[in-house]
Amino acid sequence: MTDQSVSQNVARLSVNTIRTLAIDAVQAANSGHPGAPLGMAPMGYVLWHKFLRHNPAHPEWPGRDRFVLSAGHASMLIYSLLHLTGYQEMTLDDLRHFRQWGYHTPGHPEFFHTKGLDATTGPLGQGAAMTVGMAMAEAHLAARYNREGFPIFDNRTYAIMGDGDLQEGINHEAAALAGHLKLGKLIWLHDDNHIQLDTPTNKAESEDTAARFRAYGWNVLKVEDGDNLDEIEKAIAEARSQSERPTLIQVRTIIGFGSPRAGTSKAHGEPLGEEGVAETKKALGWEYPAFTVPDEVAAHMNARAKGAQLEADWEKLMADYRTAHPDLGKEVDALLARELPANLADLLPKYEVGGKAAATRNASGEVINALAKVLPGLMGGSADLSGSTKTTIKDGGEMEAGTMGGRNVLFGVREFGMSAAGNGLSLYGGLHPMVGTFLVFADYLKPAFRLSALQMQPVTYVLTHDSIGLGEDGPTHQPVDQLAMLRAVPGAHVIRPADANETAAAWLMALEYDKGPTALALSRQDLPILPANIEGVKKGAYVLRDVDGADGQGAQVILIASGSEVALALSSAERLAEEGVQARVVSMPCMEVFRQQEQSYRDSVLTPGVKRVAIEAASPQPWYEWTLGGPVIGMTTFGASAPAKVLFEKFGFSVENVVKVVHSVL
Repeated sequence: MTDQSVSQNVARLSVNTIRTLAIDAVQAANSGHPGAPLGMAPMGYVLWHKFLRHNPAHPEWPGRDRFVLSAGHASMLIYSLLHLTGYQEMTLDDLRHFRQWGYHTPGHPEFFHTKGLDATTGPLGQGAAMTVGMAMAEAHLAARYNREGFPIFDNRTYAIMGDGDLQEGINHEAAALAGHLKLGKLIWLHDDNHIQLDTPTNKAESEDTAARFRAYGWNVLKVEDGDNLDEIEKAIAEARSQSERPTLIQVRTIIGFGSPRAGTSKAHGEPLGEEGVAETKKALGWEYPAFTVPDEVAAHMNARAKGAQLEADWEKLMADYRTAHPDLGKEVDALLARELPANLADLLPKYEVGGKAAATRNASGEVINALAKVLPGLMGGSADLSGSTKTTIKDGGEMEAGTMGGRNVLFGVREFGMSAAGNGLSLYGGLHPMVGTFLVFADYLKPAFRLSALQMQPVTYVLTHDSIGLGEDGPTHQPVDQLAMLRAVPGAHVIRPADANETAAAWLMALEYDKGPTALALSRQDLPILPANIEGVKKGAYVLRDVDGADGQGAQVILIASGSEVALALSSAERLAEEGVQARVVSMPCMEVFRQQEQSYRDSVLTPGVKRVAIEAASPQPWYEWTLGGPVIGMTTFGASAPAKVLFEKFGFSVENVVKVVHSVL
């Protein structure tokens, strides 16, 4: 037997090891998706064994290629690859306990839960869309920091995706953006098996996918036989030769390859059964017990030595870079560590009480530009609304093909794709991405916001025009239910600052919070400047106006508000005082952070036993936690088209109505 035939034999044995580990794990769990890994195994093998730059001993190595299994239901594909290539935490015991509590093999890949993953996937379309952000990050950082002879940022980004990924609307948004930006180091492999959960794909679509991607500016390649390792290798090599076009490789596979259900929807989402597993292994010529990794496969697939050498070479390059370019070297090190200046609070704009009123979106724009001077990783943009959201970094340049070092991204009207790209920018490492649109359009980006939280990614969402206060554009643009929706997402912070000073503090909170996203809900209309209280804002809520007695025992009622309604609460408290009613005013810009404070602090702000009224021009539902069932002056209908002052009056956000409600509870 020749060396070539030996190599081919171990390659084929490796592919079948991936396949059998997948079906054994699904069978052991009695749930999962065996069909896709059976079909995808050859492309997974070729990509990971022949091309992917990674170090199993250091999954977070910055110089690695990025790989995202966008078809997250096929999770046993990547778990098998992680085990075979030498990731220490992915043991055979983990594979045996697929989908079980306490193991590294959840039903869908979860970033932060399983080392070696570059993203959380499962919601179709989002995985591939996040790779666009990852490829943007690589191109952006390379343009800014690479120097002749020092390609310190030089990696490729890959995704394996299914037909469902391609059908999701976000795929269109992301692919169009990637083509426009000419992300030549982005490669998507399409598991083109012509089958989806309910039916063959021709029952649901008749488009020419290749033509669509070419229209986006992509290079499109086809592999007619998804079980032919040489064809797959040739296609990936050709894709890697591209420099100005992302590549889609359509790999014609057979779902459930080798199983009795091959080529049918029945192979998609349920175990094959013991008999089906046996028949599949027989068809594959597999004669080993369950969960067996042949010795020759273990030796052939293990990537630890190769990965260690790749990282060592990169670290040597970085060391030489620091010597040749010491200032840039320090900046890159700080950026990759996401370090913040120690005196960041001192660098924020400050606003004097009695000064000119300012919309919090305008204050946010001023804060962004102050921060951009000291935070090179701060970058991003809006969904065609930068002039309204005030997210432009002055003199930051625009990210465009040929000028990828620009810090302002023109995402176009692609809220979902923009936010998924924001997640990818963050997942890549080092960057502080921000994405912006009107708060009402959070409806379009909510699934990506949820994945920001699930992946614990510190993406800042700049969401302006935060209430009926935007006025004449009417109820289609006036957010009512969006704040409640975003506040319901675990791990996310939603901050609605009351003035320019609170806005500066909110940005500080967003940058310091590294366990999830922050949504900043900002006003279009000008708001009066309040006394600065950074520490109070950073605790989520604080006493803005108190009555006689520092312990608040003199208060008969506590008015709790956020955003533009804080000024209303203050005016209402003054009117109540004239009528002999003592009212404390509490600004609560962030419920989530306030909820995390010690009970003693919460009681010092919201004194037990004192009546409470909350005021916010949005859905009242979240506020009942703080009023203990007491009244909430909020929005229980959609808004209307009229000037903001008229709308606030008509919908009950007036001193007269607040006073009336307070009297009703006293």
